[in-house]
Amino acid sequence: MDKKNVNELFNKLSDEEKKKVESILADKQKTEEIMKTPQAQALLKKLMGER
Repeated sequence: MDKKNVNELFNKLSDEEKKKVESILADKQKTEEIMKTPQAQALLKKLMGER
């Protein structure tokens, strides 16, 4: 997934969803905790084209 695709996806979010994502990304600890979850790992693999 490249930056263009991420921007397109981000632009499809509602204002409230954008604020939530920005809030999470601004908190490094919260972001790291989320990225360690099995759901986030599965989503990343799917987005990266892995199975």
